[in-house]
Amino acid sequence: MKKPMTKAALWLIAGVSCLLLPAALLGQGAAPAADAGLNPATLTQQLAQPATNAWPTYAGDYSQRRYSVLDQINRTNVKDLTLAWKSEPLTAGPGGGGRGGFGRGGGGGARTIVGGVTDTPVSVPGSSSGAARISGSILQVNGVLYISSPDNAWAMDARDGTVLWHYFWTTRGGDHIGNRGMAMYGDWLYFEVPEDYLISLDAKTGKERWHKEISDYAQQYFSTTAPVVVGDHVLAGTSSNLDNPGFLESFDADTGALQWKSYLVPMKKGDPGWDTWGSLDAAQHGGAMPWLSGSYDPATKLYIVGTGNPIPAYSAIPRGTSSKDTNLYTCSIVALDVDTGKMAWYYQTSPDDTHDWDSVQAPVFVDGTFNGQPRKLVLEATRNGYFFVLDRVTGQHLLTSKFSPAANWAEGINAKGNPERNPDQDSTVAGSLVSPTNGGAVNWPPPSYDPQTGLFYVGLHQGYAMYYLTQTDTRLIMGLGGKEEDSVGAYPSSIIGIDYHTGKTVYNYVFPGGGGPTGLLTTAGHLLFSGDGSGNLVAYDASTPKPLWDARIGTVSNAPETYMLDGRQYILTVAGDSVYAFRLPQ
Repeated sequence: MKKPMTKAALWLIAGVSCLLLPAALLGQGAAPAADAGLNPATLTQQLAQPATNAWPTYAGDYSQRRYSVLDQINRTNVKDLTLAWKSEPLTAGPGGGGRGGFGRGGGGGARTIVGGVTDTPVSVPGSSSGAARISGSILQVNGVLYISSPDNAWAMDARDGTVLWHYFWTTRGGDHIGNRGMAMYGDWLYFEVPEDYLISLDAKTGKERWHKEISDYAQQYFSTTAPVVVGDHVLAGTSSNLDNPGFLESFDADTGALQWKSYLVPMKKGDPGWDTWGSLDAAQHGGAMPWLSGSYDPATKLYIVGTGNPIPAYSAIPRGTSSKDTNLYTCSIVALDVDTGKMAWYYQTSPDDTHDWDSVQAPVFVDGTFNGQPRKLVLEATRNGYFFVLDRVTGQHLLTSKFSPAANWAEGINAKGNPERNPDQDSTVAGSLVSPTNGGAVNWPPPSYDPQTGLFYVGLHQGYAMYYLTQTDTRLIMGLGGKEEDSVGAYPSSIIGIDYHTGKTVYNYVFPGGGGPTGLLTTAGHLLFSGDGSGNLVAYDASTPKPLWDARIGTVSNAPETYMLDGRQYILTVAGDSVYAFRLPQ
């Protein structure tokens, strides 16, 4: 008697059968541009400056400014911005090839390629069935969009939204909290799947080239980061909510071979920072997960990235509590040599963090002046409600300011510019009233820096919560356990613009009646784009905080992007499972 086919086998047959069909039956199954990729020989040069005809990496370029020099759409004519096309909803799973956008009126299903390492996959909402959850950056290179969600990737025609191919990874499970986007090198794509593999695809066909393990799935890491390509390095981060050490890895862009692995907590006695923990065992299980993409400086060859919270997240006692115990290198901005993974410098933004306010937010590069002197700077607004300015060559601290007026967890700022935690604002049995809430004054949605206004723009969320200690035996506190948090109130959310010279907020758009911003984009057209949390994509004046245009498309779920295609500037964003492209009428 024959054994019934496993679900994975059926999915694989479905994918292979699509690949074997003649091209004429695949509808729009071939990429619209013969030259699909980025030139590996000039990749660093391409990504070191703002792109115009592409959005080729997570933040558009290496600086993470999310600023575009395009000004065809500007504050004078943005009122005329109109929908160019909307894609059909993208469906996750083995049948997620999708259909064409309304600009072409459908066009049949696209090919689906199935990958994975299990014969017994599990069904995960938003991954293996139903509507896709798109929250990361979308690449646009040579007229093709590359889109990802947990376990899924698509190529889409940037001219009309037609899906060209779909890749689906059959999963064993894991935390499917999201996927931040893809990376590209030549004609090759890279993205992470939650069960801790780095996948490389052929950009023209969606065919898998290889998959490499980032971490042992049994250790319960999960991977959501958008990889960043620097030269032939594919830089991949991961995360975990259990008692694991954080690390960053570099893979060879061609073969996927591991080039280096850099732990972000001390792993042996004598490692730098090992004496800032109560014990070596605490350090080895101490967190510092790099779960968002970093920024790269070609002049110094430094990859600068933020690290996550220490573990246990809500009690400093198991980690060490003396005055020198800052639990390095958690809640820090760190600079790593891109060729070796060795740390060049660090700066800690939340020593002894006890609220899960990690510092993985975008490190934004600015070449400007500080105190009248030209400096190469890195700016970061962190989850704890504080804004930092550092010299990105040396890591020297230059400025700390509190950008969330409600933040009440720190007693003050010390001589090094570190906010000093007030132990009375930790979780207590009776409850402590604390701001920010666990989600932070900011979280993963990216900020933007506009060199025209000189302002660092970021979405601000101000709330209060009662933090209760639910486990008094510190030996039993692990991961994110040991506390309960109850929200008790909030101020309206806003988009603020910070003058990095002073740390003062000089731009403040307050959202009326609830809602709040998504990730941000600024342009040379004196515009600031964001979702408003209430179902609208909005263009604001970057100098004066007022809305100039909006489109009701549903809750915007990623940061808007822009590029030129066929001589016309597009604004691209996503609402849930559908991609929207806007442009001016001809």
